[in-house]
Amino acid sequence: MTLHFPFQNSYAALPANFFARVAPTPVATPRLIKLNRALAVQLGLDPDLLASPEGTEILAGKRLPDGADPIAMAYAGHQFGHFVPQLGDGRAILLGEVIDQDGLRRDIQLKGSGPTPFSRRGDGRAALGPVLREYIVSEAMFALGIPTTRSLAAVTSGERVQRETMLPGAVLTRVASSHIRVGTFQFFAARGDTDGVRQLADHVIARHYPDVANADRPYHALLAGVVARQADLVARWLLVGFIHGVMNTDNCSIAGETIDYGPCAFMDDYNPAQVFSSIDEMGRYAYANQPRIALWNLTRLAECLLPLLSDDNDKAIEQAQAILGEFAEQFSAAYPAGLRRKIGLFTARDGDEALVQDLLDAMAKNQADFTITFRRLSDAAGDGAGDTARDQFTDPAAFDEWAARWRRRLAEEPQSAGERQAAMRAVNPAFIPRNHRVEAVIQAAMNNDDYAPFEELLTVLAKPFEDQPVYASYMEPPLPEQRVLQTFCGT
Repeated sequence: MTLHFPFQNSYAALPANFFARVAPTPVATPRLIKLNRALAVQLGLDPDLLASPEGTEILAGKRLPDGADPIAMAYAGHQFGHFVPQLGDGRAILLGEVIDQDGLRRDIQLKGSGPTPFSRRGDGRAALGPVLREYIVSEAMFALGIPTTRSLAAVTSGERVQRETMLPGAVLTRVASSHIRVGTFQFFAARGDTDGVRQLADHVIARHYPDVANADRPYHALLAGVVARQADLVARWLLVGFIHGVMNTDNCSIAGETIDYGPCAFMDDYNPAQVFSSIDEMGRYAYANQPRIALWNLTRLAECLLPLLSDDNDKAIEQAQAILGEFAEQFSAAYPAGLRRKIGLFTARDGDEALVQDLLDAMAKNQADFTITFRRLSDAAGDGAGDTARDQFTDPAAFDEWAARWRRRLAEEPQSAGERQAAMRAVNPAFIPRNHRVEAVIQAAMNNDDYAPFEELLTVLAKPFEDQPVYASYMEPPLPEQRVLQTFCGT
């Protein structure tokens, strides 16, 4: 039986300057590492056929499925604040789009599938380590309830790729609501191609924001929609201690999904200035900078849309600024509300933001683990047991002082202790993809061809809010010698 992808390729039907038609470069001897069977079913694909030799060759780019219209998408982007007028998919090829079981259009893209016209002298390939990292972290983000691209499959290519050293090659099959970015709009705007900007905007509205199609000012409503989604997304990142690491405009999804898991990481100890990315030498994309950078990226999008907002440039700027001004309000609603939920408050009262901020300040001063502290608060808020969260503080008295105020505030809430604990445990995960665990998985795979640690970590991360006593060690922070201080892009 032949594997069939029910492709409906709307992006490939756009004008030719939106992309380059290019087929994946076949690899030597592909081997399936992991297939996301549940996601395959959601996409209307047969997981057994995908796991077959024919399916593995498709997932590696060695064979094209029927109906595929492979393209590399064109885009530009600000990278660490510096504009590059042409970037594009240099090592990724979009096979096509399918309509999933919920009626949503989803891209299926091969990442690491060979050179394209946008490769800029690169080999178009991916090393095994970054493929495993993206699979792990993107699926962890999905389990945490954060909008994200997802991983359908990972395969080894049977070839080596040259980076600092020779590394095993791999291909990731990535699934996204789309791969359209702020940088995609910048590609056309930088060329003065207003028609291209308009065609792209119309496509995005039809695909991602259909509710605004009949608005009086659809392009204004489009910008407002992207602003709202990005404000919510970045708030969600901060609430779980996630650092994207490379928030360039070409890594900012118009659909509001987390995309491009390069040097990403989750914090261990809480530190607002935390940076892991080896290429972020100035801390531009540090943890606490992410809301500011998201707004900066959205401002670049607004600049692209100005000709669509008004024929009068001054009026267009004024209107764009008003829409961008909504970011702060929306983020300021989403993030503090999320923090209140994390400490068990379900009504907003004067002093709540200061209470939470005092906790965060004490955590930063005392090197408290972000995830463990909030998870243990969940337990303490329920049964009145000892505050084991205090063990995370180098000066436990600092926690004790805060906890006394916190308990007085909890007493003003109407929920029972059991209700409060359940609600807090539903937003404070026990398990995150800690950097040292991810690195151990990568080393086992690359050095020993051992994927058992990879499988086990995925099992744990699929249920981040459950206790999972058998995997309790995965909750623990790294020992000093296990700390991962830098993460890498992989290109």
